[in-house]
Amino acid sequence: MALTQLTQISPLQTSTDKRGYDYDLVIVGGGIVGLTLASALKNSGLNILLIEAKVASAAVAKGQAYAIHMLSALIYQGIGVWDKILPQIAKYCQVRLSDADYPDVVEFQTSDLGTPELGYVAEHQALLQPLQEFVQNCPNVTYFCPAEVVKTQYQQDMVAIDIKIAEQIYTVRSKLLVAADGSRSPIRQAAGIKTHGWKYWQSCIVAFVKPEKPHNNTAYERFWTSGPFAILPLPGNRCRIVWTAPHAEAKALCALDDEQFLAELTRRYGNQMGKLELLGDRFIFPVQLMQSDRYVLPRLALIGDAAHNCHPVGGQGLNLGIRDAAALAQVLQKAHETGEDIGKIQTLKRYERWRKSENLTILGFTDLLDRMFSNNFLPFVLARRLGLWFLQRVPLLKMFMLKLMIGLKGRTPELAKLDIIPIRNS
Repeated sequence: MALTQLTQISPLQTSTDKRGYDYDLVIVGGGIVGLTLASALKNSGLNILLIEAKVASAAVAKGQAYAIHMLSALIYQGIGVWDKILPQIAKYCQVRLSDADYPDVVEFQTSDLGTPELGYVAEHQALLQPLQEFVQNCPNVTYFCPAEVVKTQYQQDMVAIDIKIAEQIYTVRSKLLVAADGSRSPIRQAAGIKTHGWKYWQSCIVAFVKPEKPHNNTAYERFWTSGPFAILPLPGNRCRIVWTAPHAEAKALCALDDEQFLAELTRRYGNQMGKLELLGDRFIFPVQLMQSDRYVLPRLALIGDAAHNCHPVGGQGLNLGIRDAAALAQVLQKAHETGEDIGKIQTLKRYERWRKSENLTILGFTDLLDRMFSNNFLPFVLARRLGLWFLQRVPLLKMFMLKLMIGLKGRTPELAKLDIIPIRNS
């Protein structure tokens, strides 16, 4: 069904089956992760409702950019939407990893992996728009936007969901509710699922810049004692800056005028690309680590930021959510094909066992990186620089780290066909 506007929504659009369900699956959150799950279930035979609180135009206008790892690209290829995404994004063919001014730089090249590129960088709309258009052509998906979930009632064989649309309340019944509604997930909170983690002492500044010289499809991750500093290449010879610093320092940097901010940026960026031009506004947000105690309950599953958050170092966050969506889609489709109830806890536990431990590994990895590099403690300084020295010179270690960074060290969803690209085995 096409993207539904308020004036077109009516309770008659739901088609209750003989067992009393309006839908097999209701997804709350029409962002990238929620859309990925709906798209991955296009041919599943499941009747799906997707609910998004923001109007589509407002969601698309969100000014963010993300590193898209190789596994995420393979998932989108498997879904059938990658050809629409690829022309709008940039690829990176080299990653340069360094510790402040320490001269030993770790370089990851396409030759290390045996692929044409190492990954991609996409602005928010470059992912969201193709996914929205793809879902419009999924006959098994109804998309309510804007609409808001105001109440959920979990029962033994279904969940009843009250949806507010244009000041009216409609109730739909579903076998399963999936929360893809962000780190402050109202669905997770209403279900009483607790989370553990912490807020970092750092905030993250993001901005777009245009360098004087070509970026040559190179991504940089430079660790300063105040926090990681990343440069991601974008189309049109633009770059996305992801700059982590202690809260007070980050606020002070954002308070600078453009000329002063660019001077500080250049000091950390280096002069390898010449003069920098600031494009648009810069934004600041706090950084946190969070892991939900549970990813599933009877009739409920959490995916993406509703289930976990990690430090932005390495650009892991969105990619974990994309893998969640692909994994849950695989579990639900197989259960449906064999006649299992997709909302039963026994079914949903397969997804939790798959993704919770893998996500925890990445959360721990990003936390260790940030803590090891964001300090001046001499033993840590010596250890991390020795680690970089080994990483550059030991091929097996380098390959392991590269595959971990791009998502190829865990269980691969069936959607992501690894034979599409010739990844070197080692």
